[in-house]
Amino acid sequence: MEDVFENLSRIAIAALLCTILALPASAGDSEQAKRIFDRIAGVPPNAAETTDLASAMTGTNSACSGYQLHGATDASGVADLRAECAAYIAMDNKNFYNVTLKNFAAPWTNRDQSVFVTLNDYIATVIGMVRDDQAFNELLSRDITYVGRAGVATSPPAANNNDHYAELEANNVNLRDELEFATQSSINGIPSTATAGVMTSRAASEAFFVAGTNRAMFRFTLLNHLCNDMEQMHDVSLTPDKIRQDVSRSPGGDSRLFLNNCIGCHAGMDPMAQAFAYYDYDEVTTQSLQYTPNVVQPKYYNNDLNFPPGFRTPDDEWNNYWRTGQNAYLGFDNSLPGSGQGAKSLGAELGNSHAFAACQVKKVFRAVCLRAPEDATDRAKVDEIITTFRGTGYRMKQVFADSAVHCMGE
Repeated sequence: MEDVFENLSRIAIAALLCTILALPASAGDSEQAKRIFDRIAGVPPNAAETTDLASAMTGTNSACSGYQLHGATDASGVADLRAECAAYIAMDNKNFYNVTLKNFAAPWTNRDQSVFVTLNDYIATVIGMVRDDQAFNELLSRDITYVGRAGVATSPPAANNNDHYAELEANNVNLRDELEFATQSSINGIPSTATAGVMTSRAASEAFFVAGTNRAMFRFTLLNHLCNDMEQMHDVSLTPDKIRQDVSRSPGGDSRLFLNNCIGCHAGMDPMAQAFAYYDYDEVTTQSLQYTPNVVQPKYYNNDLNFPPGFRTPDDEWNNYWRTGQNAYLGFDNSLPGSGQGAKSLGAELGNSHAFAACQVKKVFRAVCLRAPEDATDRAKVDEIITTFRGTGYRMKQVFADSAVHCMGE
């Protein structure tokens, strides 16, 4: 009899253990959904969002039908529309725009690459383009900006101050609901043909066109949007015919320094930075972007006696020498000519490169997964997301969702 009871007890315990072990399956789904939400929105879900997440993870949330789900795959390669839907639910939370995206874009707007900056037109444009699923490859070329809707701020958008955006942030305005599209040219007072997305935003102009020689705009655009700095682009084999006069050909009396060092950056940078020849930022009088069509800014002739036979900038024609040689790996679009006039066409050249797409994906991956890609599985996923990003209209929301699904088990 004791043996019977002992066997029954063992069976009951085994059944209980099976029940306990079975629980984490659904609990795990719930925790993964919340983890996705936390990483994207930056805050825990509220009661309504928790309900939506639970419904999404059981495949019963009708709200998912409103999202452009494509079948994101997790780290094991299994398509998971439920987790993808959870990511889109997180992207409906206002904190995704007010906090996550604000902090995501803020370092791109200043030389110190600090996140601790006030909301500005550059950041607002990034937020608006992500929210509206605008083609993100036009970030550097389109006549576009985003402003607060009429009535949400007493200070209007202006070319000579940041008061409008500072007020939006100070009042904690819901950027998800209150930002609206506007043309940059209508605010900054420059022709639409001279706009170049965030490169000609007031914030970028103040940071990168001020003083100097306008090379900073090129260098920081390369750093922020192609994820490469000039050191990685160093190529001494390029033709040096467009290196400006201010670059000494024998710094310190040693021409080897120029031939083995200076030429490696300037031979590629100077021909492209020529696109900004008509731009300047007036920090003293107007505190705004200045555009002088057909008149090269005097800064392009700074220190022109360093090497008078050097290149003297005549206009804003630019050429991309990186299309050949070791830097061709950046993957420039062969349907574009690789040369042009002004910042807008240069922005299109950079924005349609493979490096631009790869850079955005890697930045999102790091922001969502809280780490860089670190193994073959991660790298394969990044490559897949890049392909999807380029092939489906450069939608940044999709990049956030795909990255979140891949890392949801961590």
